[in-house]
Amino acid sequence: MALHKILKIVGLLLSIAGIVFLAMIISKGDEVVASTGAGVDGYLYVAYITFALVLLFVLFFVLKGVFSGDLKKTLLSVGAFILIVVVSYVLADGQETVMRDGDILSASGSKWVSTGLYVFYILAVLAIGSMIFSGITKIRK
Repeated sequence: MALHKILKIVGLLLSIAGIVFLAMIISKGDEVVASTGAGVDGYLYVAYITFALVLLFVLFFVLKGVFSGDLKKTLLSVGAFILIVVVSYVLADGQETVMRDGDILSASGSKWVSTGLYVFYILAVLAIGSMIFSGITKIRK
């Protein structure tokens, strides 16, 4: 049996299990689920299994692509991403922050949150810029 067929069957089984657990959660009612968490465990297990499978397949196909493709281009792309993360880390400021629930976010944690935001902003600007550049070059032709 081909891998594609097996994956379709696994995906179908996980979808059906998710629908069944969702129906169980809905049938119990908001108050029962909010107070006891009844029925949520099965739904979370389906989500964990799905997440693990997706993560494994993404890692597998990324590594397969890295080793079968142009290694120089791949390393250049990874290096550019690491450079963006380093620049974002340097730009980020970290200070202890009191959160709403009274916990304290450490300066290091705050710095990493800011770093993640800066990485997102830089990559978003680069993506939008590349789409605009691509559109302009297509119009020129």
